[in-house]
Amino acid sequence: MTVSRRKAILGTVAAGGALILGYSLWPYPQREKARAVLGHSADNALITTWLKVARDNKTTIIVNHADMGQGSQTGLAQMLADELDADWNLVSILEAPAEEPFANGDMIKGLLLGGELNIPAILLPPLGYLAPKVSRLIGLQITGGSSSIRYTGVAAMRPAGAAAREMFVSAAALNWNVPASQLTTKLSHVHHAASGRSIPYGDLIEIASKLTPSDSPRLKTPDQFTVMGQPIPRPDIPEKVNGTAQFGIDKRLEGMKYAAIKHSPIFGGEVESFDEAAIKNMPGVVRVVKLDGAVAVVADNTWHAMNAVRALPVTFKGGESTGLSADAMYAGFEKAVAAMPDSDDRKQGDVEAALKGATTVVEATYRLPFLAHAAMEPLNCTVIAHEDGTAEAWAGSQVPLGARGAVAKALGISASKVTYHNLRMGGGFGRRLETDSITQAARIAGEMKGTPIKLTWSREEDMQHDKFRPAGVSRFRGGLDKDGNPVAWFNCYNWKDMPADACLVPYGIAHQHIGSVDAKAPVPAGSWRSVAHSRHGFFTESFVDEMAHAAKMDPYAFRKKLLADLPRHRAVLDRAATEAGWGLELQPITGLRRGRGIALQEAFGSITAHVAEISVDEDNKIHVDRVVVACDCGDIINPDSAQMQLQGGTNYGLSAALYGAIELKDGKVAQSNFDNYEVVRLADAPHIETHIIRSGAPLGGLGEPGTPGIAPAVANAVFAATGQRLRALPLKLESNRAPQTARL
Repeated sequence: MTVSRRKAILGTVAAGGALILGYSLWPYPQREKARAVLGHSADNALITTWLKVARDNKTTIIVNHADMGQGSQTGLAQMLADELDADWNLVSILEAPAEEPFANGDMIKGLLLGGELNIPAILLPPLGYLAPKVSRLIGLQITGGSSSIRYTGVAAMRPAGAAAREMFVSAAALNWNVPASQLTTKLSHVHHAASGRSIPYGDLIEIASKLTPSDSPRLKTPDQFTVMGQPIPRPDIPEKVNGTAQFGIDKRLEGMKYAAIKHSPIFGGEVESFDEAAIKNMPGVVRVVKLDGAVAVVADNTWHAMNAVRALPVTFKGGESTGLSADAMYAGFEKAVAAMPDSDDRKQGDVEAALKGATTVVEATYRLPFLAHAAMEPLNCTVIAHEDGTAEAWAGSQVPLGARGAVAKALGISASKVTYHNLRMGGGFGRRLETDSITQAARIAGEMKGTPIKLTWSREEDMQHDKFRPAGVSRFRGGLDKDGNPVAWFNCYNWKDMPADACLVPYGIAHQHIGSVDAKAPVPAGSWRSVAHSRHGFFTESFVDEMAHAAKMDPYAFRKKLLADLPRHRAVLDRAATEAGWGLELQPITGLRRGRGIALQEAFGSITAHVAEISVDEDNKIHVDRVVVACDCGDIINPDSAQMQLQGGTNYGLSAALYGAIELKDGKVAQSNFDNYEVVRLADAPHIETHIIRSGAPLGGLGEPGTPGIAPAVANAVFAATGQRLRALPLKLESNRAPQTARL
């Protein structure tokens, strides 16, 4: 049987009297599974995946992406509500439960079609067809990769809303015995202008549910949008302001015990011994639980548990990072990238020949450190393992189905026996794509069946046992002809990461060789906001600037010339430069050296340019005064959320540019808290202006594209102000340099 995605729109009426609608590759079983998960009654409608319309005309939109402050739940609801012509005042949003019918099949399709998984083209059609089923089988329910709006929103929310709207129109046409072409929809009602009649969607459920959904629902054109593109307030904000929002760390259960943890300071180390007797008389202590590479203390509250685990004598042994230092690690990376790449990302033309024929050859090597995610809410999870072999868990996770699976695996039970509740997150940035703390909480709960266990990592454990952004080194060689035109671009870097295209440059350089070597440190690595783009953004845009100065060209003009065949990129670069006043003299400030820097990055379907204005004081401290960000993300669903994401991403990247560094000493992380792992604070945050270009291109992401460009923009501005070229993060100026004349 061949089933297209569009034909898999489902419609039916539940016993409770509501229309249920959703997408699924295999309609019947997924609809029934959704019913079983969500239930139904006379007062509540059944739903499948995305939409519930009840008899009182209220609409509930089901969103299978998590909330960590990014606003995508509101944006996704706007997309469906607009196509439905729903009254936004009647709309509520429900986060989908951690169950297979709500897996992210549309995200897999989007990643495949967008080329971010680097899959051969011949495999795309069958993989796209299988994506929904695969997503359920592997438990893929994920929020990350700036994927929510551009994949789930486009491929699921909008078509579902449009199909439902057409069904209500057809239902009203049958009810009134008039042609559907005479009917219009607005604010959750169907209208017949000729007779002056109007009927709410809720009164049409029974008729609409008996109709066959459209094979190809007509989507609105941008000029018809009434909800999309509007700065609609996020419904999650009031509860966050008044304190009623429940984050993972807020969860409380009757009879709960609290756990704290201590890991091996050496990555991969194991517990050799511990002396439980030494802490048994400390206040509130219940017991000690041995885990993989860690020990946990269970007590009557978190404070007692943390005090006890700090005091617990523990001996660890082994570990892959034993004796590793930052200097030795970087030396190994630099030696590795001095060779030719093991794996090529792009190889066009003849780079070696072009370099030999170049008038000027520019060479530079850059490096950056490991970074922690440093979310405000430390990792935590609450689990109760019942005596009957079932379990229940509460945490904030970017992968709810994965979290459910982690609990099941830790307890040795089927995932179907685990109920997982995804709560709000006090920051994610990729850290909560991991389930290590959830596994630990489940293991502890398994040792104390029937007792709710809440595990909370201390700030120190959270920072020292993160899944870090990888440290990296990247070597470049660039060739310029006699007129300053770039003719060759060579780049060899360590530590291949996703997305696969992050290392590529958009510039029109004929001869390019870009590739990686397999050189890594024995340090746990994970996804950090904008993933590989945050690394390559600094690498490539710093080197482009070096080539511009070697060519004796303005860095903005140099980039623009190389983007002759890419009008979207040029428009973004021009907008950022114009709004920043590029070419105008910076206002002099006594005792400060000032400069501007520019950077351009394409990431997650969006093109973003940063211009940073900086000042350097007499102590060589760098101050970022103003940042102008221009972004072409195709279009925007919610302007306020778009602005906030670009601002937040910029500040997040700025913390890495100015301060962030996880350093290894004898195989251990030296940093432990915000006193020695600094982030941008309010007093140091720059004024950030955002300018969004609505080009009409396919929707791009916004949660991550604001991060990669800020570090190179600041580094380039520092060079303009001081003449010092900083090739490592965090940016630190040498103290013995004389002041330089400010340049653009």
